[in-house]
Parts: sequence; C-alpha cells; structure tokens
Amino acid sequence: MAFNKDILTIDLMLGIPEQEDRSDWYKFMEPLLRDEESRSMFKMPAQYMFKEIPETGSHDDFIQFTINEMDRYFINMAMVGFHEKSDIKIKAAKNHADRFIFDLPINPNIKDEAINIKRIYETYGIKAVSAFPSGMHPQIPINDQKWHPIYKMCIELDIPFFCCVGVPGPRIPMAPQKVELIDEVCWYFPDLKFVMRHGAEPWTALACKLMLKYPNLYYSTSAFSPKHYPEDILHFANTRGKEKVMYAGYYPMGLSLKKIFTELEHIPLKKEVLPRFLGENAKKLLKL
Repeated sequence: MAFNKDILTIDLMLGIPEQEDRSDWYKFMEPLLRDEESRSMFKMPAQYMFKEIPETGSHDDFIQFTINEMDRYFINMAMVGFHEKSDIKIKAAKNHADRFIFDLPINPNIKDEAINIKRIYETYGIKAVSAFPSGMHPQIPINDQKWHPIYKMCIELDIPFFCCVGVPGPRIPMAPQKVELIDEVCWYFPDLKFVMRHGAEPWTALACKLMLKYPNLYYSTSAFSPKHYPEDILHFANTRGKEKVMYAGYYPMGLSLKKIFTELEHIPLKKEVLPRFLGENAKKLLKL
C-alpha cells in the first residue's frame, strides 16, 4: 500500500502513545459524561462510533514505534498534541523535529492561558493551537469572548487555531461547536487562521459556504474514516476549495492507519488536488 509514496503526506492529527492503556487521554471529559455507557467505556467516550480502536501494545520506545508506523504508510510528518508534562512529547520535539510538529491543546477556563501559549511557543516551537469547546468543563462556545485573548495570541504568533466543530462524538452537548458560530469569529478576527476539525456535521454545506466567504478558514478531516468524508467537503476540495481542505487522521485514538490509507486510495479527489490535500496545503498553512 504505497499510493502516496511520492506525495508529501502530513497527518494533522496523530498521537504518540505513552503507555499501552490510553484511557487517561479522556479523563478531562469525565465531568461531562452522564450516561453509564459513556462513563464505563475504557478506551474512549465515543467508542460506539469506532468499531476497531487500534491497539498499540507495549513498547520500550513509543516514539520510534510511532515513526515506524508513519514510515509504513509514507507519512512524512505528523502533528501531535503537545503536553509540557510529557517527557515523550518533549523528547520527540527535540530529537525528531523532521517528523513531528505540535499543536497545543488549550482551555480558556485556565487563567492566563494566552500567555502560556506564547511561552510554550517560544520554548518548544509549537506550530498551532487546538481546542475542543464541547469537551471543556464548563463548556465555552466558539464565539465566546473568553476565546478572544487566545485568538489574538494566535494572530500575534501567526499560528493557526485548530478547533473541533459540529456534533461531538462523545455524548456531551453540541451547542458550543455549532458551525454558525464560526461566522462571528472569522468576521471579528479576519487575520485568524481557523481550521475546522472533526467533521462539522451536519453543517458541512455551511462549512463550505463559510470557507468560500472567509480566506483564512480551513477544514481538516480528523476523526473521519475516508469512506465517510462528507460529500460536500470532497466536492468543495475538487472545485473552489482545493487550497482549503487538508488530511488529518485519528491514529491511534479511533482509526488505524491501515484503514485510513486503504480507504484513501479510493476517495474521489482529482489527481491534481490529492497532493494539496495530503500535504501541500498543510505545509503552506503551517509554514513548514
């Protein structure tokens, strides 16, 4: 399986495991989960949506394990969520800058979070900021003024803001992530590079309309199996949005790279669009 062997491929959502059990990745969401099934899911709170969550096994060197998996599917670079308390993430940033770039997950409920972004940027060279508005406790809508210092900092540092939008997979309220809220953000912060994550469903037509309207609004395909990529998004990528739609996976959180790249071979993107989708658009956006 090497359809992308000669195409720059940048995965905009990939995780480096730190241990075999990854259930602690979702502890931040526990205060929001009310139904028993969600509370008892040991792998992830949206497990009902993913039939075969990848098992990574136990390894002495999870960084090298991840690089090996990337090499298997000809992924040149991957963006990983950065955590300053993670020795593995710091080691990966220091020793493998040619393979890993990092986004910083943030939460406006934390005091001085915008200042923290600048410190992490200057210390570790993060390439983006990311957020999960529905997953925060308390939740914060995309257009809430609590985000404004963070948006301003992203503009100051000239780094994009990756944000989950649309109905969230976990059984938590969707209101903070309604796609219509992005309109106000892009209007008020025209210089903010805003990248939609996790589908934007069921408002994909609106997402395309807004990308057409705002030059700094983008879409990444994270958390979606390629065979389920929304038709609106694929049509937009093939027409007026060839510079706006970018590949992002979801390994090992919910999808295997084998599944992703097997299905990617069959998505109906034009030949001239595929390289942009797989890596060129991300390279330009992230200034790699």
